[in-house]
Amino acid sequence: MEAFESFVALTLEDEGLVVSEAVKFPVTRQTAKAAYVETQTHGFEVDLVAARADRLILATVKSFFGSRCVVAEDVMGLGEPRANRLYAMLNDPVVRDALLNGASTRYGYRADEVEFRLYVGKFAGDKKGEHERRIREWCSGQSVGVGPIQVFALQEVASAARRVAASRTYRDNPALVAIKVLEAAHMLTPLSKH
Repeated sequence: MEAFESFVALTLEDEGLVVSEAVKFPVTRQTAKAAYVETQTHGFEVDLVAARADRLILATVKSFFGSRCVVAEDVMGLGEPRANRLYAMLNDPVVRDALLNGASTRYGYRADEVEFRLYVGKFAGDKKGEHERRIREWCSGQSVGVGPIQVFALQEVASAARRVAASRTYRDNPALVAIKVLEAAHMLTPLSKH
């Protein structure tokens, strides 16, 4: 599991979900052959899958600390093809439908019980918030499974992870231990009580 995914997994567990790291689902697509119709099936990886009795979450997690960041055009499928593919789970209807149907069938959930989520470590243009606003707006206009694609930013992930870390029960989880180490060293801002 990628490091930021460990933090996201904590937030999902905080919602009462059981979390699995990356799972591949088969996605069949038509190739670009002009002379005849040909399809190919490839495994498409979902970063985190989380479940409880009434909900199945398919999450794509993009931290992008120290790199390009999450760009609105890429999430919406309007950027360069290579960048768009990073978000195919969200912006490609063929991939989206295959994941929805594959997850519903594999895990026994109805399509209207499956939720798609995007977790973002760093949005492009963080200071102005323009990319985050546009991504949230676009995702709220998409309907897949249970409804709109949910977007979670770093602040939401970190706050939930801090709540989980506040428990006195020890768990050998790298993300939890990192939080507890920083807290014990008095290097974290105290959580507000509200």
